[in-house]
Amino acid sequence: MAATAEKPLPLEPKYDSYDFPTTAPEPQSGHPGHTTPEQDAKVYQLRTQLEQEGYTERLDTLTMLRFLRARKFDVELAKAMFVKCEAWRKEFGTDDLPRTFDYKEKPEVFKYYPQYYHKTDKDGRPVYIEKLGKIDLNAMYKITTGERMLQNLVTEYEKLADPRLPACSRKAGKLLETCCTIMDLKGVGITSIPSVYGYVRQASEISQNYYPERLGKLYIINAPWGFSSAFSVVKGFLDPVTVNKIHVLGSGYKSELLSQVPPENLPVEFGGSCKCEGGCELSDQGPWQDPEWARTPAWATPKADKDVVENEDAGVEKKGDEAHEGAEASA
Repeated sequence: MAATAEKPLPLEPKYDSYDFPTTAPEPQSGHPGHTTPEQDAKVYQLRTQLEQEGYTERLDTLTMLRFLRARKFDVELAKAMFVKCEAWRKEFGTDDLPRTFDYKEKPEVFKYYPQYYHKTDKDGRPVYIEKLGKIDLNAMYKITTGERMLQNLVTEYEKLADPRLPACSRKAGKLLETCCTIMDLKGVGITSIPSVYGYVRQASEISQNYYPERLGKLYIINAPWGFSSAFSVVKGFLDPVTVNKIHVLGSGYKSELLSQVPPENLPVEFGGSCKCEGGCELSDQGPWQDPEWARTPAWATPKADKDVVENEDAGVEKKGDEAHEGAEASA
């Protein structure tokens, strides 16, 4: 399906209240600002069906489009994906995690498995870095648990959606919905794969099933001998759109990586010039830390407090209506 000419995002006032740009920078079909009338109709259809089943949250247009793109605009498949995601969010306690989860052991865990967001690439997207070579689950499980590691992963995904991506979108002046991922395989050996497979599988499932359309580019660097050959086989099972986002590089990755990430935003160990005070891994530097671009995330207010405010507002409106009706009756 060909991409359409740029147009304003069709908004649904009940759910859409964006304070950042809502037009995707590239004219790709099905992306905000580049949808066809048929795709807009499917957004309405998906949202209506979910409303009829009692869903009231995360029905904004950008979210609906992400789930639809993930399922090739098949409304029934997108709906099933959304329903499954909402069930998981309730079971996992996802809504509360970014506000309540305290990963005190992070500095110790990061000695074995650094996972962090750090500044932006040349397109303005958050850069996410993982170093898989030091993974030692036995050592990590003396510090933390697998459940807490997954809770941290989910917390960071929630913070990617708000405030990271909105802040980056404001600074870039265009909608940014994805991140640039750097996965460093330096030190990864065949013998370490079985011990980490369980965690990596769970983490991958969370990413694919519950946070669709968040990958912009993926650079796999320091890929060991034989990895490229193995990946070429795997590519046959992947969506071509996903394959185009993945770049498998060996140890000579720096020039290609620097063509996507400015040197001042890339840590020194990867060929950049950034040396954050206290280390890049724990700095969380980016537009989301800059008052000019950052806003208080929606999750900062507990849901119960939001309901109280909404009910109070509704009560004021109701009292006003009753007073108006009383005045009409006495007139």
